[in-house]
Amino acid sequence: MTRNQGRHRFSRRTKLTAGVAGLALTIGLAVAISTTGDQGTAQADGADKSLFVDITKQKRNVNPPKNQRGASTGTFTVDCGRNENGHFNPDNFIAQPGVRNGAEHLHDYVGNESTDADSTNESLLAADTTCRNGDQSAYFWPVIRIDRDDEEEEPGEPAKAEVECPDVKRALRTVPQRARSEVDRIVKEMQKQIDDANAKLRKVDVDNADVVLKQVLNPLRNQRFASLQKMAQVIDRFGPRPRGLLRLSPCTVKDGDKDDAKVSAEQKEAEPDAPEKGEAKSASDENELPGNEGDIQRPEKVEITFRGSAVGKVTAMPQFLRVLYGDAKASTNGPKNARKSWTCGGFEDKVLLDKYPICPQGSKVKRIHDFNGCWDGRNTDSANHRDHMQPADANGKCPQGFTAVPQLRITLTYDIPRDVQVNGQYAVDAFPQEKHNPLSDHDDFANVMSAKIMGRLVECVNSGRTCRE
Repeated sequence: MTRNQGRHRFSRRTKLTAGVAGLALTIGLAVAISTTGDQGTAQADGADKSLFVDITKQKRNVNPPKNQRGASTGTFTVDCGRNENGHFNPDNFIAQPGVRNGAEHLHDYVGNESTDADSTNESLLAADTTCRNGDQSAYFWPVIRIDRDDEEEEPGEPAKAEVECPDVKRALRTVPQRARSEVDRIVKEMQKQIDDANAKLRKVDVDNADVVLKQVLNPLRNQRFASLQKMAQVIDRFGPRPRGLLRLSPCTVKDGDKDDAKVSAEQKEAEPDAPEKGEAKSASDENELPGNEGDIQRPEKVEITFRGSAVGKVTAMPQFLRVLYGDAKASTNGPKNARKSWTCGGFEDKVLLDKYPICPQGSKVKRIHDFNGCWDGRNTDSANHRDHMQPADANGKCPQGFTAVPQLRITLTYDIPRDVQVNGQYAVDAFPQEKHNPLSDHDDFANVMSAKIMGRLVECVNSGRTCRE
């Protein structure tokens, strides 16, 4: 299948609903991204071509501080994957807690699996993680997309219809600990139900909405409702259940290569039940983001590494410390907090601030995010989310009153075709007013490591070792 296949598959939707729960069947062009992990495409205006430069013609501009006697020279790298489970949303619980679509652009997440606008210290502690060593920290950054909007589509293999269900795990942030094991077992049971429904779907005519409803979606809805009822009973024994849990039973079907669905009049007229007061919009609606659309590029490699200080030892970060990198609104706020992020593999001594790199053949596009590593010793956050964390100076020394903690570096490597680079067809998701300005690149981190993991990290960095977990 060609990279550009299915370019317009998300421009229109036809919904069917059935039953009291408001079952929705989406056949035709569906949403670009959902929190269940699917990737997709939609129309968008790309970045200005003047924002792209040949990395080989840039001057060396990276001058790391020289290590002094007593420097902490070790590194501690955490393997949290590269968002294989497709955890995306346009939220930012650090900068805009409780605000759905507060970022107005899509974030790529690794680490904590529950992260969204409503995340709290308690919900983060109760969640699973993608990190191999059990680090429950949240690491997230805006996605990169490729937009070949000006090119003609090439024919490719038809996209397969598949079942898409609400993300139950996302709703289980506040499950009482004593109910967790049984709830996790039911979640696995519900995934098996989806797998079985997809197997049925491959044996029916997806053009026939009645058949899909009767043979696939209605039985699946009933199975999920029974499982959710059982889950609710388990949770009720130990505490309040998550809001709207039983409304997660209806699922949809996506068939991206069909422009229209053959639906009966009564199904077209059916309307889903109104959401309960306080319930957010569906993940599908949240992720249709005007101005930030195109083929989402999952990083080929994600490196999460904590480093030491050039002038001495580091101390442990406090749990729940929030740290920002860069400025998502740099065009509005000015360049004070913007950081150089963009480079190519093999050219890490040339990092660009306000341009996207065009890499030579065989070199990959990279984003390098070096977080501030000096902590005020008291606060895990501040009113502007910055004052409690500061950068070291050019010699690696922290400002007066600040203490060196392990400095986080996140390196993201992307396999972006060179013709896309030359044609200026890739860009970072951003607030609308930023117009995909590379200056607005940013990253977010919330430390949810256990004391044991943080202890290993500090010991490794201070002893000068190279550690990987």
